[in-house]
Amino acid sequence: MYPAELVMPMKAELTDNGFEELLTSDKVDEILKKEGTTLVMINSVCGCSAGTARPGVLLAVAHSEKKPDRLTTSFAGFDLAAIQQIRSHLLPYPPSSPAIALFKDGQLVHFIERHMIEGRPAQMIAANLADAFEQYC
Repeated sequence: MYPAELVMPMKAELTDNGFEELLTSDKVDEILKKEGTTLVMINSVCGCSAGTARPGVLLAVAHSEKKPDRLTTSFAGFDLAAIQQIRSHLLPYPPSSPAIALFKDGQLVHFIERHMIEGRPAQMIAANLADAFEQYC
């Protein structure tokens, strides 16, 4: 597990902007079975998370006309039970962090894996998400 001193500022970047933390497996299931759309940002200490994933998600949410009903986040390597449960909903995709998932009525409809984040600017990630929001939200 990562030390809290390292993780908390990275969590706050999302929670200070309206993202709800998913901290337990029960909370993951409760949120994902709700009707409507749920964005799940799998947060990470990875440089691409700080450099492009979190900023890209925040840009998409701030500038898209259509938005998910719920904005959520969980931290890989820290919120262990929640991440394990989220990943069970992402199968057959392998574990990936950072990663960004959009669920509609409990079903995964859009997924951005780490390899789709690395080396791409935040604006490109935001555009990808904005297109998904337009289609599913």
